[in-house]
Amino acid sequence: MPETEHTRPLALLTHTAKWLLLACAVAALAGTASAAFLFALDWATETRSANRWLIWLLPLAGFAVGWVYWRFGQSVEAGNNLLIDEIHDPKRVVPLRLAPMILGGTVLSHLFGASVGREGTAVQMGGALADQLTHLCRLDRADRRTILMAGIAAGFASVFGTPLAGAVFALEVLALGRLRADAFMPCVVAAVVADQVGQMWGVHHTHYATGSLPAIGIWPLLAVAGAGAVFGLTGQAFAKATHAVSGFMKRHIAYPPLRPLLGGTLVACAVWAVGTDRYIGLGIPTIVDAFAQPLPAWDFLGKLAFTIASLGSGFKGGEVTPLFYIGATLGNALAPVLNLPIGMLAGIGLVAVFAGASNTPIACTLMAMELFGPGIGVFAGVACAMSYVCSGHAGIYHAQRVSHLKTGQPTATNKENSLKVNTEKR
Repeated sequence: MPETEHTRPLALLTHTAKWLLLACAVAALAGTASAAFLFALDWATETRSANRWLIWLLPLAGFAVGWVYWRFGQSVEAGNNLLIDEIHDPKRVVPLRLAPMILGGTVLSHLFGASVGREGTAVQMGGALADQLTHLCRLDRADRRTILMAGIAAGFASVFGTPLAGAVFALEVLALGRLRADAFMPCVVAAVVADQVGQMWGVHHTHYATGSLPAIGIWPLLAVAGAGAVFGLTGQAFAKATHAVSGFMKRHIAYPPLRPLLGGTLVACAVWAVGTDRYIGLGIPTIVDAFAQPLPAWDFLGKLAFTIASLGSGFKGGEVTPLFYIGATLGNALAPVLNLPIGMLAGIGLVAVFAGASNTPIACTLMAMELFGPGIGVFAGVACAMSYVCSGHAGIYHAQRVSHLKTGQPTATNKENSLKVNTEKR
């Protein structure tokens, strides 16, 4: 029956109730999965820290994970990019095995010392679990897009404790220059509830203290803008280098399990050569230190190199926490040069490098406010905007589309799928 003035309120109420229920279901699944993942990650990190010889088993762990994915997981190998592609062009439900495979692969990567993150795992688990509701609830293509976005939002929010950033990230990451505002309500509900579910399971997130902030003025804003440009170029370099290493491995090593075997050998030998394990794993202690005291100026380069080698060779995990490390330590190094507080620029760098690498400046600005307080919002917004502009059209997610160029011009066909952010598939 066609919608009329009298039936419109009922249709709106039905639509809202449906998505409240679906979003809460997605949140319960993603929040619980993220909690289990974070507990497993804590165990893996503590075990590796207490048994540092485990780093020498990293090549074997890489081979094992690579073999499992080659034998059983080729359909889910794309990870985050698979979810983005399915939102743009829905074809088939994401296989449920994506969730346990990425969880197990990431925990093994951390247990034996690869430099990877956790966002990718949480997002992939959230999206895969959410997509299982497609057949159960008989969702059409449009609704399936929305529930996948809700899964991404729930996974991101629950692993970092940033529900607003998680919701906007799910809308913003799909295409440059366009937000899917029609899915805003389900994504917000899924993100907020997933974060609460994680807390109910006992998840605790790291607290970062930025300290005092300067008054908003010409010099602080100019300094932050300049730092934002550096953060954006760093994010661009990370994305391009990771894709380049991955492409090189695929061209020259035909047998997939050998790629992480080689990468694991390089990482293990590099840890032995530099004499420290500060550049492997999540690196949370170093990130916390970046807010409180001066660190070696080369720390961001060390993490950059170890992460590119780990992710480029095929180890499973995410890019975001390593980017947090890179950004925080780079901000720590730039703070004295720009005469800004160390804690402030470490916090801004933490979100701004990720903003440039992922092309999600709005989500990253909100993340800064959720992590460090609303007072940093203006400075973070300026830095994230500059990082976004200066990072070009490269990105860590090659399935991302370009709806509008960063110069403000639409793409040639003015369609969301006219151009992919793709530095790997050539």
